[in-house]
Amino acid sequence: MKPRLVAVGDNVVDCYPDLGVMYPGGNALNVAVHARRLGAESGYLGAVGTDAAGRVVSGALAAEDVDTSLTRTVEGPNATATVRLVNGERRFTGGDEGVSRFRLSPADLARIAEADLVHTGECSAVEDQLGALSASARRLSFDFSERPWGYVAAHAHHAGIAIVSAPSGSRERAVALARRVQELGPSIVAVTLGSAGAVLVHGDDAAWAPAEPVGVVDTLGAGDAFIARLLVGLVREEALPDLVAAATAYASRACTSYGAFGHEAPLHSSTKETA
Repeated sequence: MKPRLVAVGDNVVDCYPDLGVMYPGGNALNVAVHARRLGAESGYLGAVGTDAAGRVVSGALAAEDVDTSLTRTVEGPNATATVRLVNGERRFTGGDEGVSRFRLSPADLARIAEADLVHTGECSAVEDQLGALSASARRLSFDFSERPWGYVAAHAHHAGIAIVSAPSGSRERAVALARRVQELGPSIVAVTLGSAGAVLVHGDDAAWAPAEPVGVVDTLGAGDAFIARLLVGLVREEALPDLVAAATAYASRACTSYGAFGHEAPLHSSTKETA
C-alpha cells in the first residue's frame, strides 16, 4: 500500500533576483511534492493565487501529480519570498504572504482523517487550528525549524512527530534537544544539523547519520526534502538507522540544484516589485 500524506499550509514562489528566475516552494508544498516523488499518494491543502507566481505553483503541482482536490485558488497574489545565495546557503531577504492564509473546513478535516499522516509547520500560520488538525489526523507532523523554545513548548503537544533544526549544534546536544521535545508529547523527533547530518529519536531509540558529501548549489528546501523522506519511511516502518541515513542523503542531494524541487520560471516583473 502506498503511504497517504496530506501537507497542510504554506506555499510560496521563491524569487532569485540575482538569477532572474523563480521556483515554487514553501514547506508544506515541498513536502507534498517530495512525498509524491518518493511514491506516496500525496495531497496539498493550501491557497494559491491567480497571478503569474500562482500559476507557477499550480503548474508544478499538476506536473508532479500531487492531489489538488483540497487546494484553494484565491483571487490575488500568490505568496512570495526573496532569496539570495551566499556560497550556496540560502538567505531570505523579504517576501509577501499574498493570499496564503486560509481556514480549515469540516470537509477538509474529514479528508485529513483519511490520510496516514498529515504534515504542517511553523511557516503555515495554522497555529490556532492545530487542535482541530491534531484531533482529525491519525498522525500529525510539525516542522518547528529554528523557532525559539517557547514556540516549541506551546505547540509540540499537538504533534506526534516533531522536526527541529539546529544547524550549529552537535550530535550530543541534538539528542538532548530531541529528548526534551519528546517530553512535550511527540514520540518521534528529528533534529537536523545542516552539514553535520541529523539525529532521529523514536521512543527510547536514537540514531544519527552524517550529511552526504555533495557539491552544494542551493540549500533551499533541503530540510523539507528530509521531512518528506522521513515521513514516507515512517509510514513504511523502516528501521531507524536506515531511515535517518536515507532521509539525510535525500536532503543532501536536494542541495545540488537551484530551488526546492525545480520548475524554474522567469522572474515576472510584477513579482520583482513585490519580492
